[in-house]
Amino acid sequence: MKTVSLYSGAGGLDIGFKKAGFDVIWANDFDKNACESYAKNIGNHIRCGDINQYLDELPKPQDVDLVIGGPPCQGFSVAGKMDPKDPRSEHVWTFTNVVEQLQPKAFVMENVKALGKLQKFEPLRRELLSKFKDLGYAVNYVVLNATDFNVPQARERVFFIGFKNNSKIIPDLEKMLEPYKKTAPTVRETLAHLDKVGTGNNQGICKAKITFTSNPVMRKSPFAGMLFNGAGRPVKIDGYCATLPASMGGNRTPIIDNEELYNNKESWVIKYHSDLINGKSPKTFKEAPKRLRRMTLEEASLLQTFPENYEFCGSQSSKFKQIGNAVPCNLGYNIGRMVIDCLINDEIENIVLNLQHQLEFDNIND
Repeated sequence: MKTVSLYSGAGGLDIGFKKAGFDVIWANDFDKNACESYAKNIGNHIRCGDINQYLDELPKPQDVDLVIGGPPCQGFSVAGKMDPKDPRSEHVWTFTNVVEQLQPKAFVMENVKALGKLQKFEPLRRELLSKFKDLGYAVNYVVLNATDFNVPQARERVFFIGFKNNSKIIPDLEKMLEPYKKTAPTVRETLAHLDKVGTGNNQGICKAKITFTSNPVMRKSPFAGMLFNGAGRPVKIDGYCATLPASMGGNRTPIIDNEELYNNKESWVIKYHSDLINGKSPKTFKEAPKRLRRMTLEEASLLQTFPENYEFCGSQSSKFKQIGNAVPCNLGYNIGRMVIDCLINDEIENIVLNLQHQLEFDNIND
């Protein structure tokens, strides 16, 4: 199954789809360091620069079975202004234009959860679905949590998935993906084979200090809210970490408790959170205890399920950015398994209609 990858980044989605059996023959990204990482680990079939400059270099339609990619999400992200007119939001239409140009048997487009959930983006969702249907695709979208697909990270993303077939079919993607779910290991289990921070195979230390905020934002969970300055949240060692952001590298880098991770001690953060809940005053203008430190590059990479021997290129901040921007490899792998099984077995005609989204499609079908 010959595959074209757009907005490839360091290759998280590509690694997953390659493992599922697809052959990525052409890829593109704008980030120079990400392209270098991709070329070093996956292959030199990646082109660096604006995708619009490479449209004439895309493979011929008869040579392409699948198009995958995650267009820039800043225009849709709750961490940004959520402006559909953000120039970076236009790339979802570039993706559709490439699908129109190549007419693959299937496509997979990834983006942030907000694009699939928020009411303000419903007109855009309808427009995207309508465009894909007009191109002859049985298409739907689904919001997935990576923890359901063997990723130790509570990372939710929307996927628009289409198959070249009867465009009146509405694939029930949740039902189709159910057999490919696999419970993820915990953070502790994922990181267990790494050496202690700063040694051996765990050298990528983030040196940003951890200081207490004088006005904690309290939540029911000690791993939410804001107990420390900056957006870096404590990691739930015996559970799943929160979404790893592309802005890691400074005080947005998640926080790990060394004593809890290495020595099975009680979580310092849980106790501090409990103290605050019970009325104790917050610690102010002081650095956190030495047992608390920032997540390393190697740890972040593993929590995104990159292969352990994956080598990222560029500065430390660039490496963190590449990791945070990626689609978790294991999530891509399990979506890829579903897609390739459908294509090989030609099962799309037997898919039950997703009645949950029927109303959204009614006007389009008319």
